[in-house]
Amino acid sequence: MPAGPLPKQYHPVAGHPMVLHTLGAFAGVGRLLGTLVAVAPGDHFLDAHAHATFFVVECGGPTRGDTVLGGLKALLARGAQPDDWVLVHDAARCLITSEQIDTLIDQCAGDSVGGLLAHKLADTLKTSIDGPGGVRVASTVDRSNKWLAQTPQMFRIGPLMDAIEKVGSNVTDEASAMEAMGLHPRLVPGGAQNFKVTYPDDFALAAAVLAQRGYGTTLARFGGERGQVTVAPGKKNLF
Repeated sequence: MPAGPLPKQYHPVAGHPMVLHTLGAFAGVGRLLGTLVAVAPGDHFLDAHAHATFFVVECGGPTRGDTVLGGLKALLARGAQPDDWVLVHDAARCLITSEQIDTLIDQCAGDSVGGLLAHKLADTLKTSIDGPGGVRVASTVDRSNKWLAQTPQMFRIGPLMDAIEKVGSNVTDEASAMEAMGLHPRLVPGGAQNFKVTYPDDFALAAAVLAQRGYGTTLARFGGERGQVTVAPGKKNLF
């Protein structure tokens, strides 16, 4: 049987599969106790790139919410507790940096809800209608309080699981599930470069940014020792 099309996250960007750039950023955050990579059943692509800084679980489902639920259940099965924090990230946001992840943790670790990286909308925002000759402008939207949701998104495992299970697995991100429970996640400024690689032009842009950063050798980031994890007395750390 011929192999299916290569999933986007495995396409090469700046010399390495896109997902390895993402994993390299998380490998640089010493206080994370592990990184779970959720893949579809039968997906063994990362077997050739195995490393102690992450582990793979075949818990991918038909929707994002199903996949996240599968990952959360896998964490609980490995000993995580419902009140432990978890960060959920899109593999296709391969330009995330360790510094941005640390900033999110710093901003959200003391928050009662949790939060997400986001980028304040800079462009003028329009709504559209169908009109003569094609799509036309219907109105201009006030952008002063508009943000583009990014990832990682950081919440406690138990509340996040409850929210997705109650709201349904068709939620487009974890923050939406928490919002549906009447909660207001914290918005933590990310950056324009933390975009989701989606369109063909995005691959070239991501490669250019990585080359400028000197991340052409992302695999080298897995070669050094991961930051040492310390747990303050009486406190839990991230799983």
